[in-house]
Amino acid sequence: MSTSLSPLLAPMLSSAAMRAVCDDAATLQFMLDFESALARAEAKSGVIPAAAVAPIGDACRADRFDFAGLADAASRAGNLAIPLVKALTAHVAKADAAASRYVHWGATSQDVIDSATMLQLRAAIDVLLPDLDRAVAGFAALARRHRDTAMVARTWLQHALPMPFGLKLAEYAAALNRSRQRLRQLRADGLALQFGGAAGTLAALGDKGLAVSEQLAVELALPLPEAPWHTHRDRIAEAASVFAILTGSCGKIARDVSLMMQTDVQEAYEPAGEGRGGSSTLPHKRNPVAAASALGAATMAPNLAATIFAAQVQDHERSAGPWHAEWPTLPTLMLVTSGALAAIVDIAEGLDVDAERMRANLDATHGLIMAEAVSMALADAIGKSEAHHIIETASRTAIAQKKHLRDVLAADSRVTAHLDAARLDRLFDPLAYQGASQALIDRLLASLGA
Repeated sequence: MSTSLSPLLAPMLSSAAMRAVCDDAATLQFMLDFESALARAEAKSGVIPAAAVAPIGDACRADRFDFAGLADAASRAGNLAIPLVKALTAHVAKADAAASRYVHWGATSQDVIDSATMLQLRAAIDVLLPDLDRAVAGFAALARRHRDTAMVARTWLQHALPMPFGLKLAEYAAALNRSRQRLRQLRADGLALQFGGAAGTLAALGDKGLAVSEQLAVELALPLPEAPWHTHRDRIAEAASVFAILTGSCGKIARDVSLMMQTDVQEAYEPAGEGRGGSSTLPHKRNPVAAASALGAATMAPNLAATIFAAQVQDHERSAGPWHAEWPTLPTLMLVTSGALAAIVDIAEGLDVDAERMRANLDATHGLIMAEAVSMALADAIGKSEAHHIIETASRTAIAQKKHLRDVLAADSRVTAHLDAARLDRLFDPLAYQGASQALIDRLLASLGA
């Protein structure tokens, strides 16, 4: 693989489809696709003979090249494009010596590498989008199914208020959908052809430089930028940010699921299966393995993106060093993003929800979770400050005496003077204190679009 993920560990942190996009053969083929497209574009623009196109295109097959030899030569040349162009020229010469003269005509190494990176990013997005579709659809379906399933909303890891589980699930779907929109936008206009020749002036092509650029953009189906962008790396940084944001959203969902799977919580679980989530020593364990994969990826992604951001600071018209840092970093970021998303798809399509346990956890604090509801109802009669003081004191009493908050309040004449028994019962119904939750679920689901 062309990244720092080893073949042994990569399946834990990446999807098989993304590994195919990022492996050495694919990386080399993207570069060769550029060389083949360049020959076609230059022939159509009258720069090289049309007869040179077929021999060059026929030689642009990754399986014909010595990967180890290229890697060894690249360490001396400074980048992979230099030995690749030399080897490609030799391959073409075997079939057509005249055509070999026109390999890589007027281009520079960075044109090959950066345009290949754009092709790789496009392929990576095409891998991620179907998984995003599945994850968004999975969480949306769960949100509809559980819009009336009451659970504990937690702030600072403490019980706060009741909420419908469907709201949490709809928020997951919406966050992933926002990443889906970012990826679609990135694919549509954030990936651009890089073609500028040695210093970004296209001087080697004379007055045909712009014509070749336009045709090359068509051949590769990449947007044509206003000018070459050798050392302006904002496009690469934007892509890295989009990938890292998606991975972070996956990590947030994974964190929630891992916490809900805790023995002391037991509200929802990843899908179960033979050999999944077990322990090497504890037969009873059901570990959050998908969540752990997503969290591992989400731990790596910000630092990978930070490397890409740091690499934006490049010198003049060709960078020595920061450009090189992008080569292993960006594919690794693609890989861990795919791994995080694959884990979340697994969860979205197979989450095991224990609604009864969710309801039991609502009652774990003996009514304290409804303290705000009672306080606000009482405030209508006696004012917010006094009501808050009464309910706060009653809550402390309930804790100290291990009583249900409702029982403590029912014995307090300051409360019963304004809230009768029936009203108190209603105030301790978690589903009766949802605020705008149902409307928010509808709004979130409506935002998903197609």
